[in-house]
Amino acid sequence: MVSLWDYWRRARTPVARFDASGGSSSYAIELTRRAPRISLSEQGAASGTLRVSLTWRMRANDLMGGKNHRKLNAWRHPLQLFRPAEVVGHTQGMVDVDFDLACLYELNDGSKGVVQALGDLLGDFNGPPYLKLSGDDRFGGGSGEVLYANLDYQEEIKRLLIFVYIYDGTPAFDRADVSVTLDAGNGTHVDIPLTDPSPQARSCAVLLIEHEGGDLVARREVKYVYGFQSEIDRLYGWGMAWGRGSKPSRLRR
Repeated sequence: MVSLWDYWRRARTPVARFDASGGSSSYAIELTRRAPRISLSEQGAASGTLRVSLTWRMRANDLMGGKNHRKLNAWRHPLQLFRPAEVVGHTQGMVDVDFDLACLYELNDGSKGVVQALGDLLGDFNGPPYLKLSGDDRFGGGSGEVLYANLDYQEEIKRLLIFVYIYDGTPAFDRADVSVTLDAGNGTHVDIPLTDPSPQARSCAVLLIEHEGGDLVARREVKYVYGFQSEIDRLYGWGMAWGRGSKPSRLRR
């Protein structure tokens, strides 16, 4: 018999999943609302390169006319009502939306800033802020957008806030399966799905990385806001000044 205490303790533990596809096994940790926190230090992932990736795919039922299309098609094929919505790739012509990965940073010397494609603020891996953004994927491909964090300098970092925003197109967090993943050099893999989206949200604060009691800790946030970077700034008290910006043409695809 499972006690209430055991049930609560298990609910606070990150979900672990094993993947044995391709003949090799890997260990993945999923941060959820009930299990939102993981110590990168305890996982041996608090040094070297931390790879932060954004991937997203539109849902097939939204690409083909949404729920109404599915209901009409169900008259011909009733069993399809019991099938989950298929997730497929897409092209720009099929959907007008662009999810972008970014990071607010604060260093221990007091300097603050943002790494993002907007404004060509791509960062520096070997110098402050020890973050580098690579790529700007408009179509949610397998590679997606990637942010590299140099955790060999983690003692210089006070906190990092990973967030996703929609620069172009209409709000569509509720029409897509969006996920941010962390991959450390020692093989630690952490998934943060952007669940329970708000239909009109244009930004989402996904993950906060900071020091707690000597450990480097990653904590799931997944908080949606209806504005852009300045609203996320106010939510977390970064205290920066914001202006209008645009993406360099070489970063657009």
